[in-house]
Amino acid sequence: MSRKYFGTDGVRGTANSGAMTAEMVLKIGMAAGSLYRRGSHRHRVVIGKDTRLSGYMIEQALTAGLLASGMDVFLLGPVPTPAVAMLTRSMRADLGVMISASHNPYQDNGIKIFGPDGYKLSDEQEMQIENLLDGPGGDLAAPAEIGRAKRIEDAQARYIEFAKRTFPKDLSLGGLRVVVDTAHGAAYKVAPTALWELGAEIVQIGDEPDGLNINAKCGSTAPQAMCEKVRELRADIGIALDGDADRVIVADERGNVVDGDQLMALIASSWQERGQLQGGGLVATVMSNLGLERYLASKKLTLARTKVGDRYVVEHMRAHGYNVGGEQSGHIVLADFSTTGDGLLAALQVLAEVVRSGRSVSEVCNLFVPVPQVMKNVKFKAGKPLEDAKVKAALADAMARLGNSGRLVVRPSGTESLIRVMAEGDDESLVARIVDELCGIIAKAAA
Repeated sequence: MSRKYFGTDGVRGTANSGAMTAEMVLKIGMAAGSLYRRGSHRHRVVIGKDTRLSGYMIEQALTAGLLASGMDVFLLGPVPTPAVAMLTRSMRADLGVMISASHNPYQDNGIKIFGPDGYKLSDEQEMQIENLLDGPGGDLAAPAEIGRAKRIEDAQARYIEFAKRTFPKDLSLGGLRVVVDTAHGAAYKVAPTALWELGAEIVQIGDEPDGLNINAKCGSTAPQAMCEKVRELRADIGIALDGDADRVIVADERGNVVDGDQLMALIASSWQERGQLQGGGLVATVMSNLGLERYLASKKLTLARTKVGDRYVVEHMRAHGYNVGGEQSGHIVLADFSTTGDGLLAALQVLAEVVRSGRSVSEVCNLFVPVPQVMKNVKFKAGKPLEDAKVKAALADAMARLGNSGRLVVRPSGTESLIRVMAEGDDESLVARIVDELCGIIAKAAA
């Protein structure tokens, strides 16, 4: 099933071009609204966004399309992606939409769509929208049922209270100094407020969005500023979210980065000890470190792997009864609380274990030694370089050289024109050579 507009996480691209023009977004709104008219009731959709300048344009175009399809639109303003998922269910909406390109720079934007159950749409549902987009389009509007638009003033407050309820009632963050980097993004108000109301002393960075600085040298994809601030202020922990706050990266008290694999290991093992863990392990993608798999095995827990994309992690969790899953990048899904990745909720679970144990973050969060892992990207403009005969032969040779002591994952990015090459294994020099060699061969095939 080949999709034209949707990637691994909704529709995404450079704002004001391609699928992210006002005209195209209008059509997406009409198509999604038409597909989810499910009866005679007043249909409703909630729309949230991050802080990108293009969010104003896309919000208005999307609203127009949804209103034309007969949907009432409730505008949430800047809120995290998981807040949209939560409010879709809480407000009994027929659809939820987040306008965001997640960790991408401000020039990009995107549309993530949630069904009435708060889960991201499946491949099949996205394909239904695509079929409507490429069809004649005459039946997408609802002339006699034009919707109304309304701005929801307390959306941020609703999410803050929801997040706080996931933190154990018998614990407090009092006495902890927390650096919070919100990437000049959607959580710049809600994350520090929730942590402060739970008792923490808050130091904020990345909290001055201007429409152009989202994810710029800050946030979970560039945690150096957070790490430096932790060391400078001798903070207990640093928490870095991305632009739409569905992922988190942590820094320990020494300013060292703790990635999503370590955080998932901590949450799964602590939940297992308290009898909360379901599924006998956790779900992660093919990109998670082999060290995580070995650590879980030592705890008699399993690691189920999926293809890249938190949506696929969630699908596997739902199908097989897991309640912890995520990605090395910091997308962490806690099914007891949320239907999608939530950086703040994951951070609160880590903080709960730090408080409960009375130990430092470096002691609590570093549960295994990662296997050496190298990942590089190869740009390409068009075509399918991974189908080149020389590339296929090189991939087979690389896998044979790694043998049983390592892994190789080579895949096209679902959001950018890149081939991602990742290898890991106990022999670090071998891993590095393999990645360099493969990148060179793929680059020639892509030229």
